[in-house]
This record gives sequence, structure tokens and C-alpha cells, in this order.
Amino acid sequence: MLNRTLAPDFKQVSIINFIQPEKSTLDNGVPVFTIYSGEQDLVRIEFIFENVNWNPEKPLQAIAVSAMLNNGTAKLSSKEIAEQIDFYGAFFQTEYGQDQSTVTLYTLNKHLASVLPIVKDVLSNSEFPQKELDIYIQNQKQKLQVNLQKNDILSRKEFSNALFGDTAYGVDIQLKHYDEVKRNDLVDYFKAAYTPNNCTVIVSGKFSEQSFSLLNEQFGKDWAESNALKNTFSFPASIQKEVYKEKTESLQSAIRIGQLAINRKHEDFAGLQILNTVLGGYFGSRLMNNIREDKGYTYGIGSGIVSLQNAGYFFIATEVGTDVCADALKEIYKEVNLLKTELVEEEELNLVRNYMLGSMLGSLENVFSHADKFKNIYFSGLDYTYYENYINKVKTITADEILALANKYLTTDTFIEVVVGKK
Repeated sequence: MLNRTLAPDFKQVSIINFIQPEKSTLDNGVPVFTIYSGEQDLVRIEFIFENVNWNPEKPLQAIAVSAMLNNGTAKLSSKEIAEQIDFYGAFFQTEYGQDQSTVTLYTLNKHLASVLPIVKDVLSNSEFPQKELDIYIQNQKQKLQVNLQKNDILSRKEFSNALFGDTAYGVDIQLKHYDEVKRNDLVDYFKAAYTPNNCTVIVSGKFSEQSFSLLNEQFGKDWAESNALKNTFSFPASIQKEVYKEKTESLQSAIRIGQLAINRKHEDFAGLQILNTVLGGYFGSRLMNNIREDKGYTYGIGSGIVSLQNAGYFFIATEVGTDVCADALKEIYKEVNLLKTELVEEEELNLVRNYMLGSMLGSLENVFSHADKFKNIYFSGLDYTYYENYINKVKTITADEILALANKYLTTDTFIEVVVGKK
């Protein structure tokens, strides 16, 4: 009989296999990476465009173009686009990211011949009708007004701006920026960014040679190019170390602490991810055990490492009662400093190892997640040795290495501290 009073033994994940893509090229040079797997006749096609021509005087260009991309072409209205996509049981979405903007199509292979021409029309002939733009501006202004009342969103905006300034990573979007959005600016950006020489296609699912031919037929020709400049940024050390936005009526204060750090390209990145997991990267982390479980100051607290193309950053984020905000800040810094002065015990380190390896394995649940893992390395200029090194580092890192990384990267005297509420 199984003794359910005893916890099962930990077993470390030994092998993690990745489905690597096959590369091909459309007739006009657009690279296509296909990750083939699955029994169902379902495919995801992502058209990924680098963000370009950053203009701090027009910070909403790329964001608005991505949001309005399927709102009408010379041939089809936004309603007609939606109805035709729905008719074939497909799903079509756009997403803006800080480095790339993505247009994603989910469809059955048998409907590719019918759905791809609609997507091609959107990616080459979008017109951004003024009526639709007016609705978009009105809706976004209302949404922003609501968000500006939320302490956690305010703290995130203030933190990003303190880190990155008026770049695409940190610009502080205000209501006035929406009033300054002009249709001609959106058309100009669309023509500059949504071009074959600025596009990467990543396909995942069941995708045959016939399907590739259909893709090439639509997107391998009759698509204008441009000479846009990809976004590059540099970030001097912030001179604003403490940001305090008092809101006397608040019951909770939003806290966000952190600093510029390395990104995925750096050799220390995997080790820093392990250090971050110990501090606040999972439910059993030190910050959760202290601030939530022991002190009861919050429902949740966490830390993270974010990798962007032009930068990386580390952050700690939580919301706490205003009456315990000062105490919570003390405990956060206490946990950071403990990692800089004391070795992590082997039992805790083994728990973190098992969690991280299990999370990596669990994140590869389907072919689409394998494609997501590929995107992480491809747009960082890396290959699959990155994951080999990451897994090896998780398995072999020592407490001494974690201590050294903490002292190298958790430099509290350069932390930016943002509090919105009361402290």
C-alpha cells in the first residue's frame, strides 16, 4: 500500500528535449522557421516584425498600428475581416511587444488557401480608417484614465520610466499622446515596419510542403520593402533612485524595486535566473516565505529577470497595506542582503533546482511552446546551446557561485525604489 503520509522523493529531471525548427525561405527572402509536430490538423503562423524608427515625439505609432492592423483594408472592413476569419473557424490576433510586433494566425490546414489571402491583405493594404482610429483613441483614453487610478500600474509606469527614460521601453504614456495620434503617422509606420525585409515567419504545428507553397504564393511576392531603422537604445545610470507618489486615500501601497541588469546574451544570465528564483521567483521563495507567509504583509510578492534586445532588468514587485509599507521595504532589503552575506543551504538549492528543471520541462507542453522557446533564443542571436548551458548551470551551480552573483548584481545602492500609495 502507498503510504500517503510520506512525501514522494524528489527526482531531478535528467533530459529535456527541444523540437528544433527547419529553416526555409520564401521567394522574396523572408525566413520561415517550421516546428513540425502534432497529430491535429492545426497550425499557428506568426509574422514577426521588428519595431523600427522610434520617435519619442510619436510614442504610440507602433502600439496603435499593431492594435488597429485588422481594422480595415482597401478591400475589407474590420467587420468583414472578422466575419471571414470566423467563417473558417480561424483565430487572428495582433500583439505589440517592446522589441517586436506579432501577427498570429491559428487555423486548420485545410482552410489555409482561404484564410492566408485575408492575412496578406491586412499585412500589405491596411488603411487605418479615421472612424476606427477615433474609436480606438477614445477607448484607450478611457482605459488609461482607469489604469492611472491603480497603484500597481502606476508603479510599473514610474519604474520603467526611471529605468529606461523616454525610449520604447520606458516612455510614460499620457492622455495627450493619444490626442496627438494622426492617421498619416500610422500609415507611415505601417509602410516602414510591416515589410518582407523586416519579417520573420515562425510556423508551428502540422505544416506540409503544400502548406508552405500556399504561404509562399501569398507572401513570397507582391509585398513592398522599406529601409526602416531597427530600434537601438542605450541607458545611462538613472539619477532618480527613489520615486514616491503619495495617494492619501490608498489602502494599499504598490512597491517596485530593481535596476538595469544583463540580458539573455550574457554568460551570467542563467546563474542570475537561479539567484532570482531563490529570492522571489517561485511560490516557495524567500520573499514569499517572509513577506507573505511569516509577516502577512501581502497576498503575493515576487521578483523577476527580464531580457530585452537592448537591455535586461531585475525587479521586485508587491502590494502591501499602507500601514506596513515601511516594514515591508525593510524586510525586502533584508532578504536581498542575506543572499549577499550567507550561503544558500544545499536543501534549499536542491529544491530550486528541481523547481526550475520541472518548470522548463512543463513549459514544453505542446508544439507552440517549443516555438516560443525558439523565439527566445532566435531574437537574442543565440542557438540551442543556450538551453544546454542553462540546464547544466541549474544542475551544477554552487552556493558560492550564488553568493558571488548576489554581490555582483544585487547592488542595493543602485536600486530604483518606487512606492505608490503611502509609506
